[in-house]
Amino acid sequence: MTPFRITAMTAISAMGVGLAETRDALRNRRGGLRPCDLPCMPDGVWIGRVPAAEAIEPAAAFACRNARLAELALRQDGFVAAVEEAKGRIGAGRIAVVLGTSTSGIEETERAWARRGADGALPPYDFARTHDLHALPRYLRERLGLAGPCVSISTACTSGARSFLDAAALIDAGFADAAVVGGADSLCRLTLHGFASLELLSRGPTRPCAEDRDGITIGEAASFALIERASPEDAGRIGLLGAGASADGHHMSSPHPEGHGAVAAMRAALGAAGLAPAAIDYVNMHGTGTRANDAMEDRAIARIFGDAVPCSSTKGWTGHALGASGALEAAIAAICIEDGLVPGCLGVDRVDPGFTAGIVVENRAARVDRVLSNSFGFGGSNCALVIGRIP
Repeated sequence: MTPFRITAMTAISAMGVGLAETRDALRNRRGGLRPCDLPCMPDGVWIGRVPAAEAIEPAAAFACRNARLAELALRQDGFVAAVEEAKGRIGAGRIAVVLGTSTSGIEETERAWARRGADGALPPYDFARTHDLHALPRYLRERLGLAGPCVSISTACTSGARSFLDAAALIDAGFADAAVVGGADSLCRLTLHGFASLELLSRGPTRPCAEDRDGITIGEAASFALIERASPEDAGRIGLLGAGASADGHHMSSPHPEGHGAVAAMRAALGAAGLAPAAIDYVNMHGTGTRANDAMEDRAIARIFGDAVPCSSTKGWTGHALGASGALEAAIAAICIEDGLVPGCLGVDRVDPGFTAGIVVENRAARVDRVLSNSFGFGGSNCALVIGRIP
């Protein structure tokens, strides 16, 4: 695969608004998970909330929690200015928008349902520009004044990562010269009550890879990147070096216990990047904190890397941001490369003694040139990205 330069990047989550706050939280091991204080949610759960988004007003027609998260992210890290500069160089019609989400603005339909009439009819609201899965890329395309292809990705928890892979394919096929990629997903009743019904929610902040882990913490986030095909002048800059995906279809909500699909996605990403496993300096795990997911991922990573490469999940800081998680963790991977940081799992007293991969639970200073970032989703969707310095 041709490397792609990451020209600009931005991220917001429970751990911070913008890359500077995200970096500071990682370095100081300051997580953002808190007891849930939103109305009409299950009792006793924790969440990864972004309170600053609630004061943001996007374009009125698109107004929903997901668009507020997206707008808050757009206002950070000089992202809009970077897109404007790219428009001046290559034209608005040659910049695609490829974004992932899993629930989009479903909260607006939840609100409408609460106001339904005696006949069950919902009151008028703008479904197409709030709840619809295409609402997020439509909003960014309009907000940024772009005119290239506009694509929505909804492959459960791989959506944000998958946007990088699919945008790279669009550029390689000649449909665009650059793409705004990433994802956004917001807290809503559907996900919190749904995961509660599956008995997958942690009773406190999630503790991926811990011996006593007991489930996930749902978070919300938005993270975007502007990617362009790399040139020789980009050597040493951070970019997308490879991406791989698989679909194992083992079970609707459980991964294959031996991680066959995860292994296939990681090997495909390494192959696309032209790298051997030994070239990876850190693996950012999907690491949701459930018993089954973390055990599967440990087995899958150990099959490829043994215990030679440090691995951890950063969801102890952010919670599981569902369709935005892969994009958020791509931004975290870039920070790890820039700062020479391997972030150890947060809140873990003892790693599961059955694990054999190189799980770390304290931050390490180390040279990091290439990160493999994993995302796995319901329905057997798997995606892995290699973020690293462009050769």
